[in-house]
Amino acid sequence: MAFLEIQQLAKTYPASAGTSTGTSTAAKPVFEQVSFTIERGEFVCIIGHSGCGKTTILNVLAGLEQASAGIVVMDGREINGPSLDRGVVFQGHALMPWMSVADNIGFAVRSRWPAWKPAQVAQQVQKYIDLVGLRGAEHKKPSALSGGMKQRVGIARAFAIEPKMLLLDEPFGALDALTRGVIQDELLRICAATRQTVFMITHDVDEAILLADKILLMSNGPQAVIAEIVNNSMPRQRSRHSIHHDPQYYRIRNHLVDFLVHRSRQIQSGELPRPGQPLQVSPGLIADTPASTAAVASA
Repeated sequence: MAFLEIQQLAKTYPASAGTSTGTSTAAKPVFEQVSFTIERGEFVCIIGHSGCGKTTILNVLAGLEQASAGIVVMDGREINGPSLDRGVVFQGHALMPWMSVADNIGFAVRSRWPAWKPAQVAQQVQKYIDLVGLRGAEHKKPSALSGGMKQRVGIARAFAIEPKMLLLDEPFGALDALTRGVIQDELLRICAATRQTVFMITHDVDEAILLADKILLMSNGPQAVIAEIVNNSMPRQRSRHSIHHDPQYYRIRNHLVDFLVHRSRQIQSGELPRPGQPLQVSPGLIADTPASTAAVASA
């Protein structure tokens, strides 16, 4: 059994109240038939256009929202509410502004281990402050931190409770490219050190290739589905400075972009058939010839 199993997940919101003519619109699922697995220690990214339900799926995994159908099982137990076994990093840093960096992280640590003595809490807090490169900023409040530093505190807080799974909702989307790259490097290093299981939403194709072991591609909503699961065949020890030199990089990138630009819309419009099960692909392993490129594009 996989560490995380999602089976036939669907989410439907109530139908609209109607119009001045008295008609109402039947509710359609935001997404449906969502099934995939995540192995322990695996880093998975999900990509799709706005409105396909990515954040809703993450919220269901976090226990913050109930699905309309389907089940989610993590480590042999069904998810039916929030738990400190799952750490969440949101798009915004979500720090408590009256607390220092150390206190924001310490609050989470004390929630996880309420019986710990202050020295134990302080040791755990300092460990993860050091891990995200914020030594010296322990006593600063969020108002004195840059955007990138605030996101590092959020990441440190999530890692400090040592969750079984980390859920990231576009945590770098509001950062400038330079800061984003630095924190991506930090995240890669921390995940390599801790073997953390991660589920991450991103709109950045290059970020997904850099970070993920596999990439879930969603069709457009409503009634979105996970159409493809792309296996990242590049070596796991990747660097954003050298990743583009790998011959697999552009094959994987072109495949992802082609899906987002063309196939995701074609599936939603009915031009392409809706897959019953996600198609498993490894575009980086396909030889770089005109014939194989055409085969990938039509997969």
